[in-house]
Amino acid sequence: MGASTESIPSLCVEPYKSSKFHECILIQLFSIEREFIEEIVKEISSRLDIHMKSKIPHLIGRDRFLDTISSWFRGGSSNTTEILTIWGMAGIGKTSLAKYIYLLYRHEFERSSFVEDIERRGQQSSALLLLQKKLLGDILKKRKIEEDDVQNCTSKIETALLQRRAFVVLDGVDNFEQVHVLVGREGFHPGSKIIITTTDGSITDKALLLIKHPPKHTKLVLDGLHSTDSPSLFCWHAFGRYSPKEGYKEDAIRASKYCGGHPLALKVLGSSLLNADADTWSNTFTMLESREFQIKNVHKVLRIGFDSLPSVCQELFKHIACFFVGEETEVTEAILKDSINHTSYGIKKLVERCLLTIGAGEELKMHQLLQDMGRDIVRQESPDEPWNRSRVWNHEESLNILQEDKGTVKIQGLLFDMKMLKKESSSCGSSSAIDHEFQDSELNMNFGAAPSFGRILEFSSSGCRKMEFSTNALKKMEKLILLQLNHLKLNGPFKNFPKGLRGLCMHGFQSKYIPSDLPVEHLVALDMSFSDLKQLSRRPKFLGSLKYLNLSYSKLVTISGFKELPALERLILTRCECLTHVCESIGECGSLLVLNLSHCSKLQNLPISLTKLKSLTDLKLDGSGAGVFDNKDSVFTKLQSFFSSITRLVPNSQKSISLSLPSSLVTLSLTNNNLSSESFPVDFSSMSMLKNLYLDCNPIDSIPDCLKSLGRLEVLSVGGCSKLKSVLCPSSTIKRLYVDRCDLLEKVTFYQEMSPPPLICCNKSVSLTDIEGILKIQDLAKVDNEIISSLGWTDIHYVKDYEMDIFSVFLDLQSKKLPIKMFYEFGIFSTWFPGKEVPKWFDHRSNGSSISFTMPSASANKRIEGINICFVHAFSVDCVCCSKYLIVKNITKDRSWTYYGYMCAIGYAGEDLVWLSHWMFGNNELEAGDQVSVTIIDEEVKVYDIPVVIECGISLVYSDRDKESVDHLSYYKSWKHIIGRDLSPFEETSGDYILSNYRVCPDPYIFKRLFYYETRFKKSFDYINR
Repeated sequence: MGASTESIPSLCVEPYKSSKFHECILIQLFSIEREFIEEIVKEISSRLDIHMKSKIPHLIGRDRFLDTISSWFRGGSSNTTEILTIWGMAGIGKTSLAKYIYLLYRHEFERSSFVEDIERRGQQSSALLLLQKKLLGDILKKRKIEEDDVQNCTSKIETALLQRRAFVVLDGVDNFEQVHVLVGREGFHPGSKIIITTTDGSITDKALLLIKHPPKHTKLVLDGLHSTDSPSLFCWHAFGRYSPKEGYKEDAIRASKYCGGHPLALKVLGSSLLNADADTWSNTFTMLESREFQIKNVHKVLRIGFDSLPSVCQELFKHIACFFVGEETEVTEAILKDSINHTSYGIKKLVERCLLTIGAGEELKMHQLLQDMGRDIVRQESPDEPWNRSRVWNHEESLNILQEDKGTVKIQGLLFDMKMLKKESSSCGSSSAIDHEFQDSELNMNFGAAPSFGRILEFSSSGCRKMEFSTNALKKMEKLILLQLNHLKLNGPFKNFPKGLRGLCMHGFQSKYIPSDLPVEHLVALDMSFSDLKQLSRRPKFLGSLKYLNLSYSKLVTISGFKELPALERLILTRCECLTHVCESIGECGSLLVLNLSHCSKLQNLPISLTKLKSLTDLKLDGSGAGVFDNKDSVFTKLQSFFSSITRLVPNSQKSISLSLPSSLVTLSLTNNNLSSESFPVDFSSMSMLKNLYLDCNPIDSIPDCLKSLGRLEVLSVGGCSKLKSVLCPSSTIKRLYVDRCDLLEKVTFYQEMSPPPLICCNKSVSLTDIEGILKIQDLAKVDNEIISSLGWTDIHYVKDYEMDIFSVFLDLQSKKLPIKMFYEFGIFSTWFPGKEVPKWFDHRSNGSSISFTMPSASANKRIEGINICFVHAFSVDCVCCSKYLIVKNITKDRSWTYYGYMCAIGYAGEDLVWLSHWMFGNNELEAGDQVSVTIIDEEVKVYDIPVVIECGISLVYSDRDKESVDHLSYYKSWKHIIGRDLSPFEETSGDYILSNYRVCPDPYIFKRLFYYETRFKKSFDYINR
């Protein structure tokens, strides 16, 4: 001991007298000592599970996904294991979301581990072993794992995961075998949760096939940030706060739009501008327009997914990026069928890798940054010579190729549109700054549908100067399969067109006929909208491959020769206002699925042979009666004239018309045809397959009885029917009902109560107050006193004459001063009125926004009928929509009801409002001894950072068993979807209910996002963008 104690001080007190060797020894000893202490601290922290004291960072714009994942955590049972795949494109924020969730929930499990960046670090077995050791160390709570064999380590991980309830995150998996190496194939301890983040949506499914006891699997697709959240994330990185500095608002919005909601791009761009001066901002925007920022900072991340694709999928990705974004999947597959093998499989792979998404209308969608990357890859094939690239989409470059006759055999697709050329010139060739998360197609070919109203203006402009080219310019492009030549004049023989063409678009074509020498043998899609065509061809020519023909807005007078179109599936003749005759040979088109004759105002009759079309599913006749409906004759007479060739008069009735249309029809559109209730065809029984019926903008005052025969009807649209006063939903099969913009509509009644209720679009139907079984709105002054008394509301008679600003979907998302209302939904009555305090008759009160209590025992002759809940809302700023939601929890029974009111009040600074509600609890939801809490959630706190609920209260309502009396609430209790009855459509997880009629009657923006692909919706909701 003596020698030991003497040696250590001698080394410490005389360091400067020692040699260089001794100095090195001293440094090493100190280093070893520090590392030893750090190891001890880490080991203790690990064993005690000391977690981070710092606040978990806030995720911007991810509340919707957090709510979904939180529900996933709350769901399931302690006896099952579950796995969640968070799936999305590179840089979209999967890791950030997974880290946030991990920090939020890891302490609810015995063990937890976050294995990060597996894609990059797991390419070699040695790196995989390090990842395994990290995972095993976390599960066993050991700092060091002595194992050098991957298989042995996997076996130990399997054993550890079977023995402990664990939460494991595998971040950045790009191969299903990585899952097996890291967590094995034996399964997991009951109650365990696994999260996998990946850019390949098929990986987890493949991995689960070989796991002995596979857990329940859920997928969550992560998309970009909403346009309202993108600036916040950008500003956080650029300014260190959620809002821009003074004078930078427009620049911040412009920069965030450029990133298209992509979190990584927002982070990189924002960080590059941190503390930057005005010149740097200006130079940055110049860099953005030149794509330098993308190539250096974003594309290298996005290319990871592209480079791992098979070569055939890479070619398909480039085709779509250059030409087919916004085009229908089916049309794209048909055009590319001969040039890309297994196109359908390739699209599926691109979707799985998050390089492509499929929209609600089956259209191809691609994030702008991915599209730019794909086009940049093509551009690099020949940076300075576009004619040596495989695809040419830039209209200026196409113009140069056509003018200089520089076409080559390498070109597979070429776009030229004089109108788009003018746009490119006005924007200096830039298309980087975008307004939407997903870019619309620049290929203005409409093979599957008629042009939208916006495109009508674009292509029918008389100010568009026609350019002239010789067809010789196309002679060398032997591999060309896709060609767009819009608004130009062609000279020379059309036999110079490539013989392998499969998609051809020539808007504004100036000939009266399709040229007889045009090679059409392989043509699949032909769009000659806005053309001078008067007839399809001078002499019939066989087009055996043609599936999609669009001649909208042309000068077509007659169309015939359908025997030469055996493969035709879609014929679009929208607004061919000179069209008078459709040949009976159309009955020979056995493959025809879609026929659009909307707004063909001079069309006098339809071919009888339509009834032969056994494949026809979609028929649009919107506004096609405009030329035959006039004021000189009755509606009935003209309707009979219009349908004379396809209808039969029903005997013994002069006002009964039965439409003899194909029984195969799934969609029928008769909007804007001046059809009244009296003249409406009464027999639809032949159309047993009909699912979608559009009757918008017709002067009907009620739903025709004949619709009751449509046993499969799912979508009924009567929007804009200005005389409609009531709607009786004709069938229990209805899933969507459009009654928007019906000024006189007061009530919607369902044929029978349905579960779940249908989606209802009722925007701007300002008179609507009653959707039976869902929502009822009454003036409080007109509610019977017996009902008010049954609710236990006393001393509120003085508020009946007040008026308040009310906000609702019915009022077009605007406020309007109205008498005090009583709203009823879900078994909950509610009202707003001015006031400073909770009424005196409330038994229990509490300051703030929450209150808890124990359900008391009722006497023998008393029964609890419900609970009154009240809170007082104070306003510090003007014109705030009082958006609140209430959560009632039965803690004892582990049940909760979260209520979002469908209508809101508007408050003003210095005013207080009282919100009073009555909840009809029946069926033992609340019993004596149950612990109950009521919480009011303030959405305004997030915005204004101030408490706005200053007082709340609860009061129980009892009924007297001894008194036999009329139940004045019996009508309200008869509704199906109320507390105590069937709330299954609103059950989020077991015992947790989200009571919100925004799920049944969404606002128009949600409807637009969900169903914008529908032709009807595009027309009826254009005003949303104004």
